[in-house]
Amino acid sequence: MSIDTRASAPAALDAHALTTALAAAVSRVHRPGSPTYDELTATMNPLVRPTPVVVVEATSTDEVARTVRIAADFGAPVAVMATGHGTEDELSGAVLVATRALDDLVVRPAERTARIGAGVRWRDVLAACEPHGLAALCGSSPAVGAVGFLSGGGVGPLARSHGLSADRVVAVEVVTGDGVVRHVSADTEPDLFWGLRGGKATLGIVTAVELELLELPEIYGGSLWFDEPDVPAMLRTWAVWATLLPDEGTTSAAILRLPPLPDVPPFLAGKTVLHVRFAWTGDPAVGEEMIQAMRGVVTPLVDSVARMPYARIGEVHADPDAPMPVHSEHVLLETFDADTVEALLGLAGPGSPSAQIMVEVRHLGGALERELRGATAFGPRDVRWSVFTVGLVLPGAEGLAAADAGRLVEGLAAFARPGGMPNFVPGHGAAWAGRAFDPATGARLAELSRRYDPAGVLLAGRAVREASPRP
Repeated sequence: MSIDTRASAPAALDAHALTTALAAAVSRVHRPGSPTYDELTATMNPLVRPTPVVVVEATSTDEVARTVRIAADFGAPVAVMATGHGTEDELSGAVLVATRALDDLVVRPAERTARIGAGVRWRDVLAACEPHGLAALCGSSPAVGAVGFLSGGGVGPLARSHGLSADRVVAVEVVTGDGVVRHVSADTEPDLFWGLRGGKATLGIVTAVELELLELPEIYGGSLWFDEPDVPAMLRTWAVWATLLPDEGTTSAAILRLPPLPDVPPFLAGKTVLHVRFAWTGDPAVGEEMIQAMRGVVTPLVDSVARMPYARIGEVHADPDAPMPVHSEHVLLETFDADTVEALLGLAGPGSPSAQIMVEVRHLGGALERELRGATAFGPRDVRWSVFTVGLVLPGAEGLAAADAGRLVEGLAAFARPGGMPNFVPGHGAAWAGRAFDPATGARLAELSRRYDPAGVLLAGRAVREASPRP
């Protein structure tokens, strides 16, 4: 029988006793106020500063398991963080397991697989695979942690040609909320295998994954930047062109308002531009023909589309690596037809009141709709378009970016569909879980959480259980 986690939690947590017990069981325990605590709780968004009771810097899977069991004894919830890209919870009263030190990375060229520890970033995986002509199906930013990205499903710059990144996961090493180390695959633990690929940290703390690699030494890709007067015409052109691309082509377009910062080229700063991203995995000559339809309308400010080593895939989106105080939002779209394009231009195009530094539209579909190793907890496989907004939060105008993002979401409501992709949905807790997972997926994750974490130790598991309570 499942335990009601809210009823079973103690009235007050003895933080000193908890920290003392953890320090006796694991090698690296960091208390509030220490430099390492501050380092390990830092996120990519300076507006988000988690304040857990204590941080355990795990050096092994066994230490993660010990931490989970001790936290359960004290009634303390447990959260996990590697690179800090996706955390938005303050983690008050929680134990934070930092997986940065779990950085084992082994590439097996003959098997075309890699074992990737939870502390490894995609840039390290790309560098390790490149000498063998192999590619890992990564996200748009090589700075992101590989395991965190895969646990959310993983929609990367090759999503249309090669599908969901989590489909390439062969096996998972995980510590479930009952403190048990499990080696999960489609054969050994099919329910967990389903939920760990797309369910984020709701069912356990993943310490390593086995990932299938691709024989893909290079792609034809890059980006086109269009000047402010050309943004409306080129967004309209892109919306039609994207639907005509074969599955070998994955593309996105972002309306950018880049502030005059040191790393922003002067010819882009202070204006509204359109950034078209393109990644082609077929014959480069055919890819060149495809992109010519965008090149031939107007001359772009910058054209970086060319043959490139796959290891440089991060150049396609050119996501910033530096921490920035931002507010983000996310919407799935049923369509990106002419009416939707005009609505978006009015909301975020040149001359609009938009306060967002980026409003990105991704074209999905293609191989993303095909499951390679059975179903996953990533629900929106059939979605064809998504929008992601990023607003810079400036001192003295803290609410502006959020209010403006709300304006965009409301303006796109007529074209939107419920839900979102787990790695893109902002927020935390039950509100996040209710958006990140459709009702059927959320209910199944909640039941699995009750099975593998009966005391409700994992914070993400609590969120999905609150969002999908039992009748």
